[in-house]
Amino acid sequence: MKLTGAFLVSALTLLLLTVTSTVNACPPSDRAALMEFKAALNEPYLGIFNTWSGSDCCTNWYGVSCDPETNRVADITLRGESEDPIFEKAGRSGYMTGSISPSVCQLDRLTTLVVADWKAISGEIPPCVASLSRLRILDLIGNKISGEIPADIGELSRLTVLNLADNQISGSIPGSIVNLKRLMHLELSNNKICGEIPSDIGKLSMMSRALLSRNELTGSIPSSLANIYRLADLDLSMNQMTGSIPVQLGSMPVLSTLNLDSNQLSGQIPTSLLSNSGLNILNLSRNCLEGNLPDVFGPKTYFTALDLSYNNFSGSIPKSLCSARYIGHLDMSHNHLCGTIPSGSPFDRLEASSFANNDCLCGMPLSTC
Repeated sequence: MKLTGAFLVSALTLLLLTVTSTVNACPPSDRAALMEFKAALNEPYLGIFNTWSGSDCCTNWYGVSCDPETNRVADITLRGESEDPIFEKAGRSGYMTGSISPSVCQLDRLTTLVVADWKAISGEIPPCVASLSRLRILDLIGNKISGEIPADIGELSRLTVLNLADNQISGSIPGSIVNLKRLMHLELSNNKICGEIPSDIGKLSMMSRALLSRNELTGSIPSSLANIYRLADLDLSMNQMTGSIPVQLGSMPVLSTLNLDSNQLSGQIPTSLLSNSGLNILNLSRNCLEGNLPDVFGPKTYFTALDLSYNNFSGSIPKSLCSARYIGHLDMSHNHLCGTIPSGSPFDRLEASSFANNDCLCGMPLSTC
């Protein structure tokens, strides 16, 4: 049978396309690891795993992307709260059960692992995750993950985001966490984490947010936190922390939000906290703080929220508050304050509830003296 030149060209082209497609596809080992990862999860409503078919996991696999040079899997990004058309069409947020398979650790070029807001994923964080040396983002927020944070989490030298909030994680914060020199965002809120915050947490010099609220943390607030120059948002609220507030926190140049409410903190409020012109949200309510309130406010003072309620503060309300540039929400209720409430801004627009249940406060908006 004689073959025409056109037929030979078509055959060679098809062969070349097949070879090129095979070369550009993800390696079988990565595909196998992803299939094991998928097998440990059950997503019943959206069908996102229906796209995980075919030999090339780098093409059109929902939430999976690869390094264009090596074709190795680089990112797994699966969010149960998303504006993706799949969610909009279904008219619902994501729901997924199952657990995170240790097979994910076979993807040794992984830089991003996001399995967030699926509500019912349980089980533990595979300890081998600490071996993913290229990992930069580990985000497992909003599930029912239990167990402890991997003890060797500090091995992830490139990690910039660690978000394990809104789970059921227990145990203590591993001491190795202070080795995450590139960590910028730490969120462990709303878990069952106990024990003390590592005293040398100040080694995390790149960190800008540390959100550890709603846990069972004990011990004192590490003064080394003040060494983190970039720290803008610190939330240790709703724990069981004791001791006094480190004076050093008031000298932090970037700190703008400090939530320490609902602990068992004692001692006096550091003057530096109230005179820090960069701090604009300060919540110290529901502690055991005492002493007089420092009269250190001035024209640079700008608090959108200042909550000192449910403590044991005594003495009078600082008159220098009237010279503040701005005071938004102010709550001094449930203390032992006395004397006349200053007149003028911000007091002329506050309600009586801001000053209720003190020993002997009087004046507007309370009763006359």
